[in-house]
Amino acid sequence: MKKESKMIVIFGTSGSGQDAVIERLMAKKIKAVRVITTVTREKRPGEKQRKPYYFIAKEQFEKMLKANKFIEWDEHYGAYYGLPYSELERVKKTGKIVLLKTEMRGALTIKKKIPSVITIFIKPPSLKAALGRLKKRNESAEVIKKRTEEIRNYLKARNDHKFDFVVINKEGKLDETVEKVKRIIEEN
Repeated sequence: MKKESKMIVIFGTSGSGQDAVIERLMAKKIKAVRVITTVTREKRPGEKQRKPYYFIAKEQFEKMLKANKFIEWDEHYGAYYGLPYSELERVKKTGKIVLLKTEMRGALTIKKKIPSVITIFIKPPSLKAALGRLKKRNESAEVIKKRTEEIRNYLKARNDHKFDFVVINKEGKLDETVEKVKRIIEEN
């Protein structure tokens, strides 16, 4: 009987560095395949289809929602983000570690549906550090304000105990953070 693929969910607040952590993990050639999230937001500079998202129209996303095509989904800053069951199945068929990126609610939803999933919260060292990272993005003041509120709520909620692992992504220590996450994946 074929062994079930290990599933890892990595998530964090805006400005926590979870995208950078995942990018570096994948560059280290760990035996993992990333589940590609479907989104309706505009592409940022350097992004293209499938790297790091499937970009679709809001109407198409809503049709998929009605057809129950997502293991989890949410709306952020006027755009939909979701993890399609079909994409999860595609990645599971590779036999490699399944790597998912979502946000806190999504991680909790997935953990409830798939209790064996390992959740890793990438946490910014402070609100100030996260805000500094956010300001380097090319986003409107309104979006930055909303993301700032989200970060405050994450950090105030004290939900760390709900997750399997919490890794603080300290300023200037991305390689150290990536090594910690890699070790968690390899040892669990």
